[in-house]
Amino acid sequence: MPAFPPLRVRGGGGHRLWRAAWRRRRAMAAGLALAAAALAASGAGGGGGGGGDAGHEAAGVTAGTTAGAAHTAGTARERASLPVRLVSAPVRIADAATVRLLRPGDRVDVIASAGSGTDARVLAKSARVAQVPQPSTEGSMENGALIVLSVPRATAATLAGAGVSAGLAVILC
Repeated sequence: MPAFPPLRVRGGGGHRLWRAAWRRRRAMAAGLALAAAALAASGAGGGGGGGGDAGHEAAGVTAGTTAGAAHTAGTARERASLPVRLVSAPVRIADAATVRLLRPGDRVDVIASAGSGTDARVLAKSARVAQVPQPSTEGSMENGALIVLSVPRATAATLAGAGVSAGLAVILC
């Protein structure tokens, strides 16, 4: 039988591309790692902060002129990419019956009112309830009930300051 030359099939471009990528796999891995690092550093990875509205409150996003809003939005994006450190803040709620409705993991808005006839103000939005301590049998429910919220440090300071002079209430989110 005569010897035949090897057959060369044209049009197998898909295999050529795969073979080229296979030969340069280390360069591709380095390029992908570099792209991932660049995305992570720029904050364009799509991962928003886990704090919901609390992250925007802490970032200090305000409305203003178009140029000022664009500058503020860029600053807010940079701050939002940083992890928000949460602390546990014990808060005494004026209405003890409302506290009995709460469970750990619930989200609440905390509202302060200095007295009747004054405007109420929202101190914390979408704060997570960390603990609902059981009331002691000897303590009275007239002074309200205690809950522990997981909030950013600045919000915890606001809650502590308002808890001294104002009655606090919660709204379930």
